[in-house]
Amino acid sequence: MHLKRRDFMVSSLLASAALGTGAAFRPAHAAGRVTAAIYPGAWDEAFRSIVAPALMDAHGIQLDLDPLYAVDQIAKARAARGLAPFDVFVLDPGPAATGEEMGLFAPFEVAKLSNADKLPSAFVGTYGVPVAAQVVGIAYNPSKLPTPTSWADLFEEPFVSRLGLTGFQTTFGTASLIEIAKTFGGSETDVEPAFEKIREALPKVAAVAQPQAMVGLFQQGEIDVMYGNTQAVATLQGRGVDIAFAKPASGAIAFVTTMHVAKDAEFPDEAYKYIDTVVSADVQTQLMQPPNNFIPVNADVDLLPSLPMAALAEIETFVRHDWSVINPQRPGWIERFNREVQA
Repeated sequence: MHLKRRDFMVSSLLASAALGTGAAFRPAHAAGRVTAAIYPGAWDEAFRSIVAPALMDAHGIQLDLDPLYAVDQIAKARAARGLAPFDVFVLDPGPAATGEEMGLFAPFEVAKLSNADKLPSAFVGTYGVPVAAQVVGIAYNPSKLPTPTSWADLFEEPFVSRLGLTGFQTTFGTASLIEIAKTFGGSETDVEPAFEKIREALPKVAAVAQPQAMVGLFQQGEIDVMYGNTQAVATLQGRGVDIAFAKPASGAIAFVTTMHVAKDAEFPDEAYKYIDTVVSADVQTQLMQPPNNFIPVNADVDLLPSLPMAALAEIETFVRHDWSVINPQRPGWIERFNREVQA
C-alpha cells in the first residue's frame, strides 16, 4: 500500500500521543498545502517572508519549507524510498544533474506555468525550470585589501594570509576551485593544480571552514577575502559589512538555480502553483530587492543596477561548467579536501 506523507505524519503524531508525549498536532488538509525544500539562511528567510504570503494570497495554498542544502535534499529523497519527503526540490546545476540521473524528479509540465513564456528557454529543461541566477567570483574587504584581479592573486600576499578556504560541498565552492585549477593548468576534470596551490598556501591562510561558516567569518573579520556569490556579498553589505565583489580577469562564474517537482509528489498541482508564484514578476521583483538580492529570471523584471548583469541574457558571457563531467569526480574531491585540507 502506498503511504502518503500526510498520512505518515499524522500516524507518527498519533503514535507520539499514544505514548504519552502529549504532542499537539493538526493534520494536513488534502489540498491547499505544499512542502518544498529550501536552502537554509537567506533563501529560507526570503521565501517565508515573500513567497509564502504570495502563494496564500494567490492560491490559498500553505507553504511548508524544509531547509536543506542540495546534497541533503538528494540524500533525504533517496532515503525516503518512494515516500516523497517534499513536493519540490531547489537545486544548483550539479545536484540537479544528480537528481535527474537518480530518477528523483517527475517530468516537468511547463504548460502548467502561466509564466513559462517569461523564463529563459535555454534553461527550461525536461525536469525543471530556473528560478534564480547566481554569479560567483571573489569577495574581499576593500578597506583592507586592494582589488584582486585573478584567481591566482588569492595565493599571493596580501591576500593569502587573509584568505578563507572552503571545499567542494557547494556549487560556488566547486566552481571556484575548478577555476583556480584552470588558472594553474588544470581543467574541469583535473583539479590537482588547485590542491597543489592549497597545500602550499595552507600554513598561511586565515581559515579553512565549512561553506555555511564563511559569511560569519567574513562578518567577524576573521577573513577578508573568499570566493562566493554576489548574493552573499549583497547580504553582508546590507548588514553594514565592508565587502565588495571582484570579477576575475578570466570571468565571473554564472549558473541558474532550478526547481523540480518530486517524483510521486503528494501535491503536484500545488507544487506547480508554488513554482509559478516563485517565478512571477511581482515575487521576482520583491526577491531582487535588498537584503535578499536574488537575480531574477522573469523577463518582465528590470534588473537593478546593483546586480552583476544588466540582463539575464548576459549569463551566456559568463564562465559556465559542464556538470555532467564534474559530478562523477566531485564526491572524491569532497572527500579529499576534507581529508587533506579541512582536517
